[in-house]
Amino acid sequence: MIQRLAAPVSVDFISDHKTRRVLPRSLCWDGRVHPITKIGLHHTYRQGRTLFHVFSVLAQTIYFRLRLDTDTLFWQLEEISDGLPD
Repeated sequence: MIQRLAAPVSVDFISDHKTRRVLPRSLCWDGRVHPITKIGLHHTYRQGRTLFHVFSVLAQTIYFRLRLDTDTLFWQLEEISDGLPD
């Protein structure tokens, strides 16, 4: 089941200066820490002057869509899915 929401989350990530990449490693949402096992799609878009990075990640069997606001450096959970049909 896919659920869309707009919830603030804490994300631990690695910033690699050699490859100039940011890779999320785990996220804390609703009092639980979810280690990220796979990073899927990553894309960026602009809204006005603000650049957003969007990551699709997998933590065990749960899919998360995360958005990083580069102006505030805050992460937001936009979508979550357990992989089961609606």
